[in-house]
Amino acid sequence: MAVSVYSHGFARVAGAVPVIKAADPRFNTERTVALLREAAAQDTALVVFPELGLTGYSIDDLVQQDAILDASLAGLAEVLEASRGLRPVVAVGLPLNVGDALFNCAAVLRDGELLGVVPKSYLPNYREFYEQRYFSAARDAVTDTVTVLGQTVPFGADLIFEATDLPGFALHVEICEDGWVAIPPSTWASLAGATVLANLSGSPVTVGKESYRKSLCTGHSARCIAAHLYVAAGYGESTTDLAWDADALISENGTLLARSEQFSMADQIITADIDLDRLRQERLRMISLRDQAGDFAERLKPLRRIPFSFGTLDDADGALHRLVPRFPFVPTGTADRDERCREVRNIQVQGLAQRLRSTGLQKIVIGVSGGLDSTLALLVAVDTFDRIGLPRTNILAYTMPGFATGGATLRRAHELMDSLGVSGTELDIRPSCEQMLADLGHPYAKGEKVFDITFENVQAGERTSHLFRLANHHGAIVLGTGDLSELALGWCTYGVGDQMSHYNVNTSVPKTLIQHLIRWMIDTGEYSARTTTTLQEILDDVISPELVPPGEDGAVQSTEDTVGPYELHDFFLYYTTRFGYRPSKVAFLARHAWGDRTRGPWSEMMPEDRRNEYDAATIDHWLAEFLRRFMGAQFKRTAMPNGPKIGSGGSLSPRGDWRSPSDVSARTWLDELRK
Repeated sequence: MAVSVYSHGFARVAGAVPVIKAADPRFNTERTVALLREAAAQDTALVVFPELGLTGYSIDDLVQQDAILDASLAGLAEVLEASRGLRPVVAVGLPLNVGDALFNCAAVLRDGELLGVVPKSYLPNYREFYEQRYFSAARDAVTDTVTVLGQTVPFGADLIFEATDLPGFALHVEICEDGWVAIPPSTWASLAGATVLANLSGSPVTVGKESYRKSLCTGHSARCIAAHLYVAAGYGESTTDLAWDADALISENGTLLARSEQFSMADQIITADIDLDRLRQERLRMISLRDQAGDFAERLKPLRRIPFSFGTLDDADGALHRLVPRFPFVPTGTADRDERCREVRNIQVQGLAQRLRSTGLQKIVIGVSGGLDSTLALLVAVDTFDRIGLPRTNILAYTMPGFATGGATLRRAHELMDSLGVSGTELDIRPSCEQMLADLGHPYAKGEKVFDITFENVQAGERTSHLFRLANHHGAIVLGTGDLSELALGWCTYGVGDQMSHYNVNTSVPKTLIQHLIRWMIDTGEYSARTTTTLQEILDDVISPELVPPGEDGAVQSTEDTVGPYELHDFFLYYTTRFGYRPSKVAFLARHAWGDRTRGPWSEMMPEDRRNEYDAATIDHWLAEFLRRFMGAQFKRTAMPNGPKIGSGGSLSPRGDWRSPSDVSARTWLDELRK
């Protein structure tokens, strides 16, 4: 955790909202400098202030007074001097005379150097706004450079400030109304490669504007695949006719990372670590974005790129200013939990309903073990048959005890089948397994307690053989139960039920999401008390294939003792396949999410789930195990059956999200992790 966040492709950015005094640049400069130093102390790379922050946005005709213009320019000189020796790029708002015109500008500076000046492109002149009374628009400028405080720098709305020593950091700045028009200047900049979009805003508040701003900012960051900082004016602006709420937001590709306290009467700084690697990876995949950039290549080529350097970055803070969910596949927060879980179930139900419709069949065969995966598949099947008007008795459910099936597991399987009203049957596979083991000449058939892979897979194979032949016999399809986590790890026997079926509704549902869905199904109250009691017992039990009898100490075979915790593996899976991150970055994120959650600057924002914590050595060990298993199991995924993609985390279908050779080595990934 001591490693700089910049070492893993993050950049810490800040939105600063100072308390101001309208038409008092000296006071406003003091507050701006104080917040700049505070932001620098937090190891930020960028700090953005409000529109016309050195004068106040709401001073009306006073903005044309020479005394105000002189004082604001003097304020800029103080900010410029205060930035010397500090890391962050600073975007501060002020009015500037350029030639015979007055422009509403953002001055972009760093370490005593003015990098460029950005004039506002679109001047609102409706309702409470009348900026065209004072200012000229960017398009009216007759020069593309300006001399300010003795420095001649680029001037225009076409500037992209690119860091030479922080890959992926390319900043574009616009001002308030620029972000509210149909095609903001930052849209063109993002097509040209800008990844960090800043909007210095005045933006008086009215009822409903808070939610609209959030939609506007997060939506713009999503469309542009960029980080977006929006900083509005706050306490101290004139309330003669308007009010101001000090709203500041940091968004990244559609996700709100941080937001200020609205209507605060104190200075505020919000910070977040934006993930430049995530933006780069998303843009690599979003071919349509590159296509559109190509369509407007002649419009984009003239944009000017202003290089600058941050200097040393490896001495920055290593505690991530960003919430990293422990369960990236699982909906966070209670507000959207019900909506998201219903959506998952609806996707699964629609997938199965269409498969039945296309086959013309009205029955399914499913193996019910009394474990998590088959339970979810059975519940989806019941919901599907209810919706399409088929009797639940057309669900032919079989529980097939083997050599290690526990009494509690068998009982739960029967409880589920009976309480849900499906056609439930117990089919003992031990006789057929014993015959096969004898045919193979296996030591177990000779009375020896040899519980090897053959012993395990004979049971798995017999179950699958029975299910497929039962489907033939009854005119049905076999519904698969294996989940995404098992496919990722290869923890499924090739050609048998957890890998092969006619259709699988769980194919892109990871283990952690299955557990969450079952908890949600209990909470919905849709099932009988008998069913929900059984569901809770299934959740509380150890995850086990129950293929090897308990040891002399009575310990049941545990999947996670062998392959590792599913909660970690699902975390690794998400960031490896969804974003293509280096293993070292995946480990860094895992340490942040799964380490001691009582420490760190954002610990109060973490969920209350503190059941498990993993140290760095444990995380690295299981990540290496994940990489070996994941790369080695591709041949099983190449032959996986059909099933619906569930979430943005993706699936491992060779026809969908994940295409990979079946014979590659994990060496490159393991070497990077060790390095």
